[in-house]
Amino acid sequence: MWNTLSQMKKNLTGKKMYLTLGITCACIIAVVIAISTIANINVQCMNKCTESALNIVKNNFEVSQIDLGNKSKMQLNALIKFDVEQYDIKDIGNLSIMKVNMGIMQMFTFIVTPIHKNMPLLSVDYMYILGKRKSYIEYYDLVETKDSTYLKLLNKLDSVIKNFDYLKNVEVTPDWHYSLLTVKTFKAGKIKNDKDLHFLLENSLMEYFISAKELQNLNNEKLLQKKQITLEYTNGLIEKGGVSTDIFKKSLGTQATKRFFDETLFGTANY
Repeated sequence: MWNTLSQMKKNLTGKKMYLTLGITCACIIAVVIAISTIANINVQCMNKCTESALNIVKNNFEVSQIDLGNKSKMQLNALIKFDVEQYDIKDIGNLSIMKVNMGIMQMFTFIVTPIHKNMPLLSVDYMYILGKRKSYIEYYDLVETKDSTYLKLLNKLDSVIKNFDYLKNVEVTPDWHYSLLTVKTFKAGKIKNDKDLHFLLENSLMEYFISAKELQNLNNEKLLQKKQITLEYTNGLIEKGGVSTDIFKKSLGTQATKRFFDETLFGTANY
């Protein structure tokens, strides 16, 4: 009798263990499916934004893609593997686009480095963290002369951003290069805000490039000054660091990071 009761107890314990294990596995599978579903939504949203942004550039200026060969894939660590694209924008300068899908997070960077015109450098970062979003649009004051035309451009860019004041602001920790920022916006949202954040990017880019067509190209002397000011900023990132720059330096080393910045990300070596 006691042996029978003991065996029944063992069987019940075993069943509970298998039931618990089954529930745990089901929960894990459900979480994996949920993350995968959201990741697919985020990737589609990210690709839509970058394609739209590139089309805006192409609709306003002649654009030539630069063949990066095996440099179009950049592995920083086990999780971070960027897809990299680079373009030359005629009469403007360099454009670089970087995208990464880390499963629980997707991100793209869109950087325009003007060399031929008296314009601010444009840096865009969009992050998709499961159902949350972050949008950073920054214009860096890398110019020698802040004439009325330049100030008019900044006012137009600022007006675009003010139209999206209803979106939640993100608090950022100032870094050394923030003193160079003129117009900027740091926004946060959720999936329901994707259209608004997309419109924020599109409207900003349209104003930036439409206004650029009204600007005269710099002469050789002014062009060299523009390039030098830009180099002071990009070299400063290498020397003084920054959140993103430090990740690159840790993975690639200082010299390789500088070479990537000069040749691809900002493309100053090409002008």
